[in-house]
Amino acid sequence: MARAVWGGALTFGLVSLPVQLFTATDSHTIHFHQLERGTSDRVRNQRVNERTGKEVPLDAIVKGYDVGDEYVLVEPGELEDVAPGRSKVLEVVGFVALDDVEPIFFDKTYYLGPKGKDYGKTYALLAKAMERQEKVAIATFVMRNREYLVAVKAEEGMLTLHTLHWADEIRDPDRMIDTLPGPVQVAEREVRVAEQLIDALSMAWKPEEFHDTYQERVAKLVEAKRSGETLGKAEPPAESTNVVDLMDALRASVDRAKDQKSHGGSRRTSASGNPPTDIKDAAKQGKSRARGKGKGKGKQKASHTISKATDLDSLTKAELYRRATEADIPGRSSMTRDDLVKALSGQHHQRKSSA
Repeated sequence: MARAVWGGALTFGLVSLPVQLFTATDSHTIHFHQLERGTSDRVRNQRVNERTGKEVPLDAIVKGYDVGDEYVLVEPGELEDVAPGRSKVLEVVGFVALDDVEPIFFDKTYYLGPKGKDYGKTYALLAKAMERQEKVAIATFVMRNREYLVAVKAEEGMLTLHTLHWADEIRDPDRMIDTLPGPVQVAEREVRVAEQLIDALSMAWKPEEFHDTYQERVAKLVEAKRSGETLGKAEPPAESTNVVDLMDALRASVDRAKDQKSHGGSRRTSASGNPPTDIKDAAKQGKSRARGKGKGKGKQKASHTISKATDLDSLTKAELYRRATEADIPGRSSMTRDDLVKALSGQHHQRKSSA
């Protein structure tokens, strides 16, 4: 069984329910030790007196608040005396609709369970009532010398606790970002095409289909270095879409999204594990399709026997890199998109001539 990180009483009205708090999520971040370069010696952090240079034991450390010319010292027990009992009570202030709480306020999620089986009925009653009302409880409590604003949510008979940011912790975006656009004139046809793209890319939310590709590549890097091998470079960031080509990029993106859905509905991924984002390549595909419309039947028939080089021109760099990896083309990790096309085309011609 997991260990509770906090225990106390959830109070609403005159009802008091003993509860325990459990961490709801894990982190799969790969952790590295710090070593001195050229050695296998660990580098460790220590609590050191900056004047004497000597290590200080934990029980000899007190908190100090800097007021300019001196420190105001505070003992751990004095923090508890400031609000006696607050660290043991999860006090419900009221209930609100979940949609009323903006996503930016949410921080971390915990599971909230009854402290014992004797309190199961009170726990189930609160969960069922909240679920029927579609409301979340807004509450406050103190944990580890810090007060938290939280939202308690009921779902399928289970209570979860979500820590929230305080209102004054939310930064004003207008003060933080000086590049936010002011009033911008956007053509209605551009909005409609953008809406079509959103519709074409709409999908069911299935979190199990997503995974941390960066951590996977870090793990592959570690394994490759352990085996004395190298790992190819990931796909570089996509270039910004030129405003002049915006409509072409949007239309081509809509066409490609619809085409992907008609061929199975799965999202293609890049060499780095992310969806391809080279919109300029998509725009090129859209333009070539537009030029192809309205031509004679002979020309249309010829398009079915399109050459390998032209086929490669229609691919994104991520797709080209994946083919180069399958073909084991040397130096592919440092190649540009044009270099990848040339290398793959050359290999194709060699295969045809040998055949």
